Amino acid sequence: MQKELRIFLREIPGEFKDLLMPAFGIAEAGGSGIPSFLRLGAREWNGRARGIHSMSEPVTPDSSRKKRTLLQFLSDYFHDIHALREYLLRRQILKVNRKNRSFADIQEKYGPYVTGALFILKQGGAVKFQDKEWIRPNERGHFPTEFLEFRKVPVEAVDASGCAINYQGMSNLPVPLKELRFLSLQCCPNVDDWCLSRLYLLADSLQELSLAGCPQVSERGLACLHHLQSLRRLDISDLPAVSHPGLTQILVEEMLPHCEVLGTDWAQGLKLEPDQQPQNTRSPVSP
Repeated sequence: MQKELRIFLREIPGEFKDLLMPAFGIAEAGGSGIPSFLRLGAREWNGRARGIHSMSEPVTPDSSRKKRTLLQFLSDYFHDIHALREYLLRRQILKVNRKNRSFADIQEKYGPYVTGALFILKQGGAVKFQDKEWIRPNERGHFPTEFLEFRKVPVEAVDASGCAINYQGMSNLPVPLKELRFLSLQCCPNVDDWCLSRLYLLADSLQELSLAGCPQVSERGLACLHHLQSLRRLDISDLPAVSHPGLTQILVEEMLPHCEVLGTDWAQGLKLEPDQQPQNTRSPVSP
């Protein structure tokens, strides 16, 4: 069985392995080269009578007791590796959409400030109400609920770094949190150009914004930030979708003349000399 699993793993493209591992929480099992998920699956599908049989085989008392290998199970449910990959992608998209569902019913009961804060905290981010301390979830995702009483206290800062916020979920941010002054979307994998188009609602309040490390933000999305004339600091470092980072930074600085734009550490188009490279590459936008 282990030989079959090794052959199966070698045939999987590298990009598919990267998708399969986090999708099911697979961890390598003790140097054998076989993930613990596949070891468990092999025991389940080999040793248990789960009633999984091929449509082409007649169901007989002997066949019902036949051991099923992992490869046979996969061949019954996924015709090829691409179908399995598409299935995992659909599951991932469905999970992200559930996290970004509308909180309209909660807003009717608790108001816009609590609604926006609850959305961010459920995403794993942190919020700060005006004149209050930062509220963050613990390692298990639990957080204090005292903020439910802050119905009339504006939220002034949001740290959503690494959260799964997408365009749909952005409706829970700008509309309820119009007094927001600080927003970090650093390393958010689903934040794209369309998401940035919704930030115009924060034009009168937002002063600091971090988009560092967002893989889907390009020059088109940065152009939407021209509404944010109250910005005083903007971090656009490490944006792989931006084809000309040096030129883009210059254009953003002209678009927002009163804003400090950070990103020169990766501005490849400027060709800085070694002695001109900035020494401090830490993100300046931090709670």
